[in-house]
Amino acid sequence: MPTNTPVKNMNRSVTDELLNQGRQYSRLMRLDRPIGMWLLLWPTLWALWIAGEGRPTPHVFFVFVLGVIIMRSAGCVINDFVDRNIDGKVERTRDRPLATGQVTSVEAVVLFVTLSLIAVALVLTLNRLTQMLAVVGAGLTIIYPFMKRFVAAPQLVLGAAFGWGVPMAFAAETGEVPRLAWLIWVAAVVWAVVYDTMYAMADREDDLKIGVKSTAILFGTADVFIVMMLQIVMLLALLLIGAAAKLGIWYTGGVVIAAMFMFYQFMLIRERDRSRCFQAFLNNRFVGATVFIGIVLDYTFHPIA
Repeated sequence: MPTNTPVKNMNRSVTDELLNQGRQYSRLMRLDRPIGMWLLLWPTLWALWIAGEGRPTPHVFFVFVLGVIIMRSAGCVINDFVDRNIDGKVERTRDRPLATGQVTSVEAVVLFVTLSLIAVALVLTLNRLTQMLAVVGAGLTIIYPFMKRFVAAPQLVLGAAFGWGVPMAFAAETGEVPRLAWLIWVAAVVWAVVYDTMYAMADREDDLKIGVKSTAILFGTADVFIVMMLQIVMLLALLLIGAAAKLGIWYTGGVVIAAMFMFYQFMLIRERDRSRCFQAFLNNRFVGATVFIGIVLDYTFHPIA
């Protein structure tokens, strides 16, 4: 009797190939490493809850959460595309799909364009001011990977990009961007400089070899002290935000817990051990989470009249 085993084997081979390629695209978008997604999401959620006075519009909430996932993924793709010739020289990044050739440059560009078009479709459902701000956010996302070659403190550009969801959230919720929104944005920028300096401290030796700039290199032996000072600035900004938004004890409690996490991070980075610096970077997701929980609890139990 005739057998279709060769056909089945061929179909299985094609399926396995498609699944493997899908996994490589997922790795390129860092879906397997969601830390960046959390760091991008938390300031956006702070802004959404404060702008919406504890009750953000469901549609706006959905668009921003999905938008964070899409734009962070797009940012990772364009970052790896720009760094495709140097990632192989860095211990932590040498196995990235573009560096190993598991994804081609053309595939990366197509993926970036596809993700960008999805983001455009999402933002078109929001008001005109939010759309205009989204153009600036897209520009920051695109230029950041290049800044590492020319600017001594590229973390400032990263912070501007990662915090740009804040003015967008206020624009989407209220139709304007008040001073409170910019204060939250400044706190988000300072926070990004803090955690990305920790990240860069883990890569400092490799970055020096390949000529990539970072605040870890810029700060030199004062890095731990400056990071600690920036953490204090962020905490003060968070307290000012609480006062401006008339948030109470629940929010303050969240900030206090965030301060405890920051002290733990200081203990991790003070010896400048590479793995512990990276651990401190990862720990920042809890800082953002505790501030957000404080905001939610404050609006839940002490809603503003």
